[in-house]
Amino acid sequence: MSIQQSQEEDLIACLPGPTGPGASALNSLVVSCASAVGVRVAATYEALSLKKVISFYGTTPGDAASPSSSGSPGPDGLKESREEQVKLESMQGKKSSSLVDIREESEGVCRRLSLPGLLSQVSPRLLRKVGRAKMRTVALTPTYSGEADALLPSLRTEVWSWGKGKAGQLGHGDVLPRLQPLCVKSLDGKEVIHLSAGEHHSLALTAKSQVYSWGSNTFGQLCHSNSPTTVPRLAKVNNDKNVWHTVAGPDYSLFLVDGEDFQPLLYYSGREERKECDVSSEENCSKNPTLLLSCSKLGYISSMAAGRTNCLALVDKNIMGYIASLHELASTERQFYIKLSAIKSQVLRPLLGLDNLGAVTAVQLLQEMASTFSKLCYLTGQHGASLTTFLQGLKEAKNLAVMKHSSLFLESYTEYCTSLTNFIVMGGFALLSKPAMDFFSKNHALLQDLSETNEESQPLVEVLNALFFLPIRRLQNYAKVLLKLAACFEVTSPEYQSLQESSSCYESLAVHLGRKRKEAEYTLSFWKTFPGKMTDSLRKPERRLICESSNRGLSLQHAGRFSVNWFILFNDALVHAQFSTHHIFSLSTLWAEPVSEESGNTNGLRITTPEEQFILISSTAQEKTKWLRAISQAVDQALKGTSDLPPYVSGGSIQRQEPPISRSAKYTFYKDPRLKDAMYDGRWLSGKPHGRGVLKWLDGRMYSGMFRNGLEDGHGEYKVPNKMLNKSDHYVGYWKEGKMFGQGVYSYATGEVYEGSFQDNMRHGHGLLRSGKLTSSSPSMFIGQWVMDKKTGYGVFDDITRGEKYMGMWQDDLCQGNGIVVTQFGLYYEGAFNSNKMMGTGVLLSEDDTIYEGEFSDNWTLNGKGTLTLPNGDYIEGTFSGEWGSGIKITGTYFKPSLYDHEKDRPKTLRKLGVLAVPADEKWKAVFDECWHQLGCEHPGQGDRWKAWDNIAVALTTNRRQHKDSPELLSRSHAQTLESLEFIPQHVGAFTLEKYENIKKYLIKVS
Repeated sequence: MSIQQSQEEDLIACLPGPTGPGASALNSLVVSCASAVGVRVAATYEALSLKKVISFYGTTPGDAASPSSSGSPGPDGLKESREEQVKLESMQGKKSSSLVDIREESEGVCRRLSLPGLLSQVSPRLLRKVGRAKMRTVALTPTYSGEADALLPSLRTEVWSWGKGKAGQLGHGDVLPRLQPLCVKSLDGKEVIHLSAGEHHSLALTAKSQVYSWGSNTFGQLCHSNSPTTVPRLAKVNNDKNVWHTVAGPDYSLFLVDGEDFQPLLYYSGREERKECDVSSEENCSKNPTLLLSCSKLGYISSMAAGRTNCLALVDKNIMGYIASLHELASTERQFYIKLSAIKSQVLRPLLGLDNLGAVTAVQLLQEMASTFSKLCYLTGQHGASLTTFLQGLKEAKNLAVMKHSSLFLESYTEYCTSLTNFIVMGGFALLSKPAMDFFSKNHALLQDLSETNEESQPLVEVLNALFFLPIRRLQNYAKVLLKLAACFEVTSPEYQSLQESSSCYESLAVHLGRKRKEAEYTLSFWKTFPGKMTDSLRKPERRLICESSNRGLSLQHAGRFSVNWFILFNDALVHAQFSTHHIFSLSTLWAEPVSEESGNTNGLRITTPEEQFILISSTAQEKTKWLRAISQAVDQALKGTSDLPPYVSGGSIQRQEPPISRSAKYTFYKDPRLKDAMYDGRWLSGKPHGRGVLKWLDGRMYSGMFRNGLEDGHGEYKVPNKMLNKSDHYVGYWKEGKMFGQGVYSYATGEVYEGSFQDNMRHGHGLLRSGKLTSSSPSMFIGQWVMDKKTGYGVFDDITRGEKYMGMWQDDLCQGNGIVVTQFGLYYEGAFNSNKMMGTGVLLSEDDTIYEGEFSDNWTLNGKGTLTLPNGDYIEGTFSGEWGSGIKITGTYFKPSLYDHEKDRPKTLRKLGVLAVPADEKWKAVFDECWHQLGCEHPGQGDRWKAWDNIAVALTTNRRQHKDSPELLSRSHAQTLESLEFIPQHVGAFTLEKYENIKKYLIKVS
C-alpha cells in the first residue's frame, strides 16, 4: 500500500457531544465572530450598504420575544446572569472605535447607540513596559524575512473581528457589536497562526503553541477561569504538552496536543451532555480540559471538525512509520521554536536592554549575532506553522519545506554560525562589561537549564557558548528525520533520492559548522596565548588561524643567526613576523610550490608574491608536506571566497587539490617605484599581472586593458589627469612591455588628438595630429611621419588660421628640406625650407600665373638672382629684393619675346613645377614601413607569403575583438571563432574537395 493511500480519511470518530441550542443560537454562531488573520485585510465590507448590514446583524422581534428552544439547557436566570457579568466586565474595557451608528432592538425597544470614542483598558504591567526606556539597539523581531515570507507562513499576523459581541466574543474589551472589521490589539505580536470561532467564544492559537480564548465561559470552554472575558486571555490546556490545533464548537472547545512518542492527544473542554438525574448546571460542563483517551488511541489525528452535537476527527494510518516521522518532525520543530523564543526573550532581549555593554566592536558583533539568531528563530517558527498545515493536507514528501526550500534553512544556519564564531573569535561574552556579566551570573541557573548542561561547576562562558551553539544541533535532527522518511520509500523512487540528498546536505552542514566552531575556538586560544600589539593588529572577526611556526618547524632560508622569523597562516593571509614588525601577504596573490631537489633544498617551499619571493625551509619532509597542503588549501579557499558557505554548494564537484596558477585578485603595490600605492584588480599568473585588469594610481592615473608578465601589453586604455586644466589625457591603443607601442589614439587635455603609431610612449611612425577646432584660436592638422615624438620625414601640415598648407619634409618639428606651400590667396611655392622658412632656390606661382624662379631668404621674401615671368610671356632677369605683394625692387633686364621667335626659345618655367618638390618615392614611407611590419617582413618585399596572409588574418580578428562598442562582451564561442580565423587554410598543389570544404568553412566564419 502506498504512502499516499495512508493519507486519506481512515476513521471518522464520533465524539460524545453536548445537546445543541435552538435556531437563534445557530444564527448567533454564524454572525457572532468572524476573524481575519494576516497583514493585509480585505476591505470588501465597504461595498455593503449600511441598511443591509443593520438588517443582517439586527435581532428579529421574533427572536427577542421567543424563549429558548427546548433543546437549550439551563434556566433563563443563568443566561441573564451571564450577560450581566459580561456587561459589568465590559464597563472596564474599551468601547468600539467604529464611527458608524448602530441600531439595536432589545426587548422590543428601539434605541440608538452613539459610539464616538475609544476608552483604553491598560494594565499596570503594560504601563510599566511603555514607560521603561528602550535601550535595545537591535530589533529581535525581523521586519522582513525576504524569500522566507514568500515561501512560508508569516508570523507577523493581526486578528480582526466584527459582528455581534454580546458575550465579548469579538475580543475588543466590550460587548458591543461591530459593523466594520476592527483589529484585536491585544493579540498584536502574539504570532497567531490559527483561529476558531464558536457561538459565543473564540480561540486563537499561536506559533508558540499557546492558546488565547475570550468570550462566554459558561461551560468552561475558555479553559482559564469560571468567568467570561471580553479580551483574549491565555488558556491552560496542558502545562507539559504543546497545542498545535484547535476547534471551537457552539459551547465547547477541542485541542490537539503533542503526546508521548509524538502521537497527538485530543482534549475536550466545555458543555457535556447532562444526565437525567443531574439538577445542577455546574455538573453538565467540563471546567478543565479532559483527555479523551478513547479518541487518542485511534491513531495519528491530523484534523478535527466541530458540529453542534457531533465532532469529527481525521486519522492517518502510520504505514512504515511515515506519519509518525512527520509528527516527530512537526512536534520537535514546535518545541525547538519555543526553546529559541525563550532564549531570545529571557536572555538576549534583557541583555541588549542594558546600558554600556562593552566596547563598540564587541557590542556590534553581539548585535549581529542576536540579529541572525532572531532570523533563525523566526524561520523555525514559520516552519513549525507550515508543518501544521502540511499535516492537515496531502502530506507529500516533495512538499516538505525543509526539503523543498532547504536553501533557506542551510543559509540561515550558516549565517548564524558565522556571526556567532566571529563574536567568539574576538573574545565572545568575556569582552562584555560588568553589568552584562552580572546579568549572566544572576541567571546562571536559567542559562544552564536553557543550554541543557548538567555540570554545576561549568564556567559561565562555557555555559553561554553551549547555549548559543545549541541551535546548530537541530541540523542533525533534520538529517535524522529525513533519513527516517526516506526509509519509507523504495530506494529507486524519486522521493527516496530527494530525501536522502536533503539529509546528506543537513548532515554535511552540521559537520561543516562543527568544524567552524573548532576553528574559532582554536583561533581564540591562539590570541590568548600570544597577546601583544602585533596580534591585536592582526585580530579580525572573520580571520581564522590555520597553523603557525612557533615550534620552529619552518624557517626562512639564508636568515641571520640571531634573526627571528615567525610565520602564521590564516584563512586569508600569510604573516611573516620579525621582532616587532610583520608583513601580511594576501593569500589571493600568493603562490606556493616545492623547491626542486636539484637546488639542494629537499624540504624547501618557494613562496611567490607580486613583489617578493622567498624560500621557506621545513624541519622534516612531513612538515613540508603539511605546510604545502595547508597553504594550498587556504589559497584555494580564499580564491573561492565561500569559506562560510556549506560544502554542498559546489554541487558535489571534486575539490581542487592545487590552487590555480592563473587567477583573478586585487592587490596594492608597496615596493615597486613605478607602481607604488597603485591598486591592481584583474588576472594574475605566477605572481604577476597577466591578462585583463585595471590598474589605478593614487594620483588619478588609470590603465584598463591587457597585461603580460606584470607589464601593460596588448590593447588598453590609459587616463592621466591634468590638474591645471581640470581634464585628463586619454589614450586608447596598444602597449608593449609597459609602454605605448603600436596603433592608438591619444586625446590630450589641451584638446589635441593624435591618431597613429607609438613607440616607447612616444609618437613614432605615421600619425595624424589635430590641434584645436575650427572655432579655436589656432586650429591645425598634421599628417605624416613622426620620430621620437617629433615631426620628422614627409608630412602635410594644414594651418587653417593662416590659410596655408605645407607638404614636404620635416626635421625635429620644423620644416626642413624640399616642400610645397599653398595658400588660400592662390599662391603656390615649392622649393627649399630651413627652420620653417623659405630659404634657397624656389619657385613661386601667383594666382594670375605670374611666376618667379630664384632665391628666397624668408617666407614670401625674394632675395637674390631670379627670373620673373609675366602672364603674357614677358620676363625679367636680374636681382630681386622685397616681399611678394608688398613691392619688389628689381635690378635686371626686361625681355619681350617676338611673335616670330621659336617656341622653344621661350622660358619653360611652368613645365618645371614639381621638380623642387619631394619625390614620390620619399613620401609616406612610414605608412609602407608599417604595412611591411604588419605583414611580418623585416625589409620591404622580403618575407614569407603564407606568414603574411596569416598576419593579415590575425590583424583582422584582433581589430574585431577590440571593437569599441563591446570590447568585453565576446562570448567564449565567439572568441574561439575569431581565433580560428587567424589561420587561413592553405591549398598548395592540386585542388581537392577537402581543400574546398576547408576554404568554404573559413569563408562562412568570416562572413
